Amino acid sequence: MTGLLVSVNVGRIEAVAHHDRTVTTGIFKRPVSGRVATRGVNLVGDDQADRGVHGGPDRAVYAYAAEDLEWWAGELGRSLAAGTMGENLTTADVDVTNALIGERWRVGTVVLEVTAPRVPCFKLGIKLGDGRFPIRFAAAGRPGAYLRIVEHGVLGTGDAVTVTDVPDHDVTVALVAHAFHEDHSLAARLLTAPALGAGWPEWARRQLAA
Repeated sequence: MTGLLVSVNVGRIEAVAHHDRTVTTGIFKRPVSGRVATRGVNLVGDDQADRGVHGGPDRAVYAYAAEDLEWWAGELGRSLAAGTMGENLTTADVDVTNALIGERWRVGTVVLEVTAPRVPCFKLGIKLGDGRFPIRFAAAGRPGAYLRIVEHGVLGTGDAVTVTDVPDHDVTVALVAHAFHEDHSLAARLLTAPALGAGWPEWARRQLAA
């Protein structure tokens, strides 16, 4: 399967007001032009404020489908620019929701591996101007996908997004999100996906032990 990289979006850490306090966030991603290199656990020019829940090796890059942005635009009654959901890569013609955990994408000279869905936090509500939006986002079943960097390189808007490797299991991004938000009885299935991102196998085992 081959899709298209519609936009590359990065953002530095910013301080924003939230109720009676100030919080830091890297969710304000903005499109950039030209070729963008990967470095460490980021795209160059990108950062995350709280590596405990965002960023790090297993959440190095976040992808969201342009088709899902269009769906949200209809739901919210306003246009949404690339990067609105805090994504680094806005894609087209890539089934991000149903991507298998562990499938690999080649984008430019970068190789990425799907690791997990995004679990929204209150900072997505800050970005969208609606404190309840994270609940709505989770319920919509359009979580986007986190990816780890397997091979460093450069990528840019207009690059093909090619699925190069598909694992031999049926654990998708959508299934992991559904197991977490709605049906904990699916936890055992998550453990059949070796590439599942850090923290998720432990979560699944806790559900099985409960």
